[in-house]
Amino acid sequence: MTKMPDEAAKAKKPTKLEMKPVSTRKVPRFAGVPTFLRLPVHDDPRDVDVLICGAPFDGGTTFRPGARFGPRGVRNASALTRGFHPAQGVDLFEQLRCADGGDVACVPMSVERSLASIEARADEIARAGAVPAFVGGDHTISLGTLRALARVHGPLGLVVFDAHSDTFGPAWDVDLHHGTVFRKAVEEGLLRPRDVVQLGIRGPFTAANDLAFAREHGFRIVMIDEIKRSLDAVLAELAGLRDRGKFYVSFDLDGVDPAYAPGTGTPVPGGMTSWEALTLVRGLVGLEIVGLDVVEISPDHDPSGNTSLLAATVLTELLAGLAATRSLAAASQRAQPKAPKRPAKKGR
Repeated sequence: MTKMPDEAAKAKKPTKLEMKPVSTRKVPRFAGVPTFLRLPVHDDPRDVDVLICGAPFDGGTTFRPGARFGPRGVRNASALTRGFHPAQGVDLFEQLRCADGGDVACVPMSVERSLASIEARADEIARAGAVPAFVGGDHTISLGTLRALARVHGPLGLVVFDAHSDTFGPAWDVDLHHGTVFRKAVEEGLLRPRDVVQLGIRGPFTAANDLAFAREHGFRIVMIDEIKRSLDAVLAELAGLRDRGKFYVSFDLDGVDPAYAPGTGTPVPGGMTSWEALTLVRGLVGLEIVGLDVVEISPDHDPSGNTSLLAATVLTELLAGLAATRSLAAASQRAQPKAPKRPAKKGR
């Protein structure tokens, strides 16, 4: 018997796409087309909780180029990432629907046009109710995302892992590059300056006033010495950011010591170990994170692939923290006692 058109359509209706990595029992980690965290490629942010996009742009770099290849390197390294995070007690892929949203079409020789493309993509994702997660690319890309998210959510708090404050002045009379991104964000009203925490900052500096702008505007600058002397104290300080509003998290790989992450544009010795960095990322549980990025990954400067692997691991830890935060909030809501029903008034 021939099926009617509507019956044929029902028979061909695809099942809902599962937003989690393909099982390694079906496809080995070394096989298949590389994607972020081995997730499915999916363009529509309305179907996910987090959409991970590449931002392959390094036109704002002032020293070593190569971060334009960061998204590709992280996708390759993502073969070794896994979903269950014992520190948080969550399987992030069971808690969050995530997908690889492809790369933003950046223009190699235009900062302005590339930032406009990143901003438009971040705006689309945020307005769909999802969290935009970008993999760079140099640190300039953060400005595009912050512009979009501040428009949607209002001025944001900020947690930055970095060797540099990125609040400097123009370079060669160019005012927009990866070293000015957070000064520009303050000047454009995108941030709540007194809710900005910068982790891992260290010298030597070009001049004694390199951190003047950040300090004058109320940034909390956590120098690397503080992290080395008392990691627990820094974790306690991060916990104090909870209930302070919405935050953006930006992780620059040069915040980590180049012994662990040499593949970055401006390496600075004396940074965080990979363990210290991951521990601090785990300390962000409880923050209301509405966007994040992992930037300054230059795979060609690290033949070992360790930098890309660390970047992929940081990305999973950030997502696991987001999953844990949502899980805790849901549990807290369920635990709230329900208000007793008022008895109906009897008619006279």
